[in-house]
Amino acid sequence: MEHDLSPAALAELRRPRPYPAVSVLTPTHRRDPLSAQDAVRLRNAVSEAKKQLEADPAVTRDRRADVARQLDRALSEIDLSHSEDGLIIFAAPGEHQVWSLARSVPERVVLSDTFLTRNLVSAHTAERPFWVLSVAADRVTLWSGGTDRVVEERAGGFPLIRSAENFDPERLERVGDQPSAFRDEGTRKFLREADLAMGALLRDHPRPLYVTGTSAALSLLSEVGGMTRDAVHVPHGGLADSTPDAVWQAVRPVLEAEARRSTEDVTRSLGSARGRKEFAAGVDELWQSAREGRVRLLAVEENYRVTVRDTGDHLVVAADGDLDAREDIVDEIVEQCLETGAEVRFVPDGTLGDADGIAGVLRY
Repeated sequence: MEHDLSPAALAELRRPRPYPAVSVLTPTHRRDPLSAQDAVRLRNAVSEAKKQLEADPAVTRDRRADVARQLDRALSEIDLSHSEDGLIIFAAPGEHQVWSLARSVPERVVLSDTFLTRNLVSAHTAERPFWVLSVAADRVTLWSGGTDRVVEERAGGFPLIRSAENFDPERLERVGDQPSAFRDEGTRKFLREADLAMGALLRDHPRPLYVTGTSAALSLLSEVGGMTRDAVHVPHGGLADSTPDAVWQAVRPVLEAEARRSTEDVTRSLGSARGRKEFAAGVDELWQSAREGRVRLLAVEENYRVTVRDTGDHLVVAADGDLDAREDIVDEIVEQCLETGAEVRFVPDGTLGDADGIAGVLRY
């Protein structure tokens, strides 16, 4: 299953496909008892997609069979024991993808000439993905981080491991722990290579970067590095060959402190905007402003969801299942704001007070 929504991956998902490009969305659950229903729900969603393919006169028999095979292949690749909060299957003639999301999605099947990406974009933004680079004298490991975890990422040549002929642990006394290891010219060259590899990865997959290591390791990296010099340094050795949980526990206090500062910044910005009459709140007002490209900063409470119906002039609250109900209007607003260059921040529930879960600072 896919997790990393890079700009290149999003552009590829958004390109037009031969009709039909099928998007199957279903909520999933991390724990029992609700997770026990996920397999049935997912099979039913795929069955519904096949029914829509059968009923659509614009779909030829060959393409119907092709896309049905792609849906079956996608279904066979899904391991629900690692479920998050939502799942999306994209299937089109000759291709399929499965995306796991750390944000819930409405249950939906859509046939179009493009894949439905707004829920994916919103989930990716809410998760605030980041990289962690753990540095030692003989190994540099890359970790991919999200809302509540990190996992090792084998990409961009990582992990980088210093070959035995270029690394003498006896001469350096103790691998990666003694300052002498980081006065060695071979170590300088090794960390310079790691910095270049990380820079190349960041160009294609931009995210905030955190670097862990001993004080000696971080000092040398600051001296020889480029991209990694400007990263957030977390003085904690021994993580280049450690467990994901150990890495998560090391960076978690830093992430939480940054999240608090970010929330405070958002609150101040919204307060200032009220005084300048550049403040907007509620899905109806923000949907209109987002379509006009007027939103400069959008703030959304993490679990805010609302179902609405479009009357033509306004959005009004509706019940799930109502005719023409739009269950993912918040995700639509998030995607539209990002498309027009707005900054989007997800904040803890209750942060926005009387703004009803969503608020923004307008450009004009």
